[in-house]
Amino acid sequence: MRKRIGCLAAMTSLGVAGAAHAEDGKFTLDANMRARAEVIDGQYRAGLPADDAALLFRTDISATYAKGPIRLGVEILDSRVYFERKHSSISANEVDALEPIQAYVAAELGSGVSVQAGRFTMDLGSRRLVARPINRNDFNSFTGARLDWKNKAGDKLTGFWTMPQTRVPEDSAGVHGNRFELDEERIERQLFGAIATKAGVIGGTAELYSYRFVETDAPGFATRNRRLLTSGVRLSRAPKVNMLDYDMEGAWQTGTTRLSAAASDLVNHRVSAWMFHGAVGWSFKAPWSPRLSFNADYMTGDKTGGSFSRFDGLIGDPAYEFTPSGLYSLIIRSNIATVSARIEAKPNARLDMHFNLRPIWLATATDSFGNSGVRDPSGTSGHYVGTHIDTRVRYWLIPDRLQLGAGGAILFKGRFMKDAPNAPQTGNTRYGFMDTTVFF
Repeated sequence: MRKRIGCLAAMTSLGVAGAAHAEDGKFTLDANMRARAEVIDGQYRAGLPADDAALLFRTDISATYAKGPIRLGVEILDSRVYFERKHSSISANEVDALEPIQAYVAAELGSGVSVQAGRFTMDLGSRRLVARPINRNDFNSFTGARLDWKNKAGDKLTGFWTMPQTRVPEDSAGVHGNRFELDEERIERQLFGAIATKAGVIGGTAELYSYRFVETDAPGFATRNRRLLTSGVRLSRAPKVNMLDYDMEGAWQTGTTRLSAAASDLVNHRVSAWMFHGAVGWSFKAPWSPRLSFNADYMTGDKTGGSFSRFDGLIGDPAYEFTPSGLYSLIIRSNIATVSARIEAKPNARLDMHFNLRPIWLATATDSFGNSGVRDPSGTSGHYVGTHIDTRVRYWLIPDRLQLGAGGAILFKGRFMKDAPNAPQTGNTRYGFMDTTVFF
């Protein structure tokens, strides 16, 4: 089964968002637009220009209609990029012109049970493995069905079967030309599973989940034939003033995969990989409402011999936790060992900000780092990727109507990013962005 359903400004950003509601409250129309100016220098990726700049423009229109227990939803996303270099890192993660990312029907069946079918976006659990990205210029979308149950105590259960969208165009000419091409869902790529949430556990919530990802080659559709089962547990407590909050999650990944999508690669390798995230934080009752947190993450990399051990982040969102997306997109949930100290503040209702300090190592010295393509098969360049610093400030120029944002990041490259055989000799990586969002 295969289905194809599928501006320009200066180096600042512009966003517009609107909402219209029918008088009876059953019809809702929302629209948002965002343009973000980004620059990067000292490129960390192998084989790309040392510097780049781009304007990323995103328009999102959604409508819902509810009558009784039935709800219909439609959402159209238009993601475009301008002014980037010819050999930029810009990809289908940033470009998807006039795409209907949601078209679904949902129904409340009573007793806390609801169903949804069609094309939709999803956030599951911590959003580390299945998510609708917030920072990125494009969203993840799925076609299929889901069943949700919840009770008044806060317990929840979600089961789902979907075909994740393949965002197109994928070719360089199509991406850089913002070509209109409707995304695809295929029976040859499936994601299904379940997640259960129990409230009131150690002052927070507990989650158990198991996700199955399966893909198969088809004419014009080359894959690594991944057949992955990812199961995990999470304990978390949301931040509250003068209270310790925490987030602990671990997942184990098994199954089979091929090392490449090449037609000549027919060897299925056993998979044995894992991830861990741990965080503790404290929100102070003080001016500026500061919150201090310490975080640790470990995702295995692939080692020579034995099982394939590089953790696969599935269809999650790394940007909200690690680094900005777009031209930067430094970290993915594979082959990293990292800790961080993060301070957040909200001086008033209009202003919020954060600052993050994060040293980064490779979990496996012989495997590649993130999206960089940089690798030292011998492992002699060591584990240390570098020290990463990022910051962001957002300000409501008009409360609930117009929001301005700006931020930046620096990667002080470590030994690995300097000495690996294909590491670009471009110095430290510097990145910055500006954006604006308006709500009506």
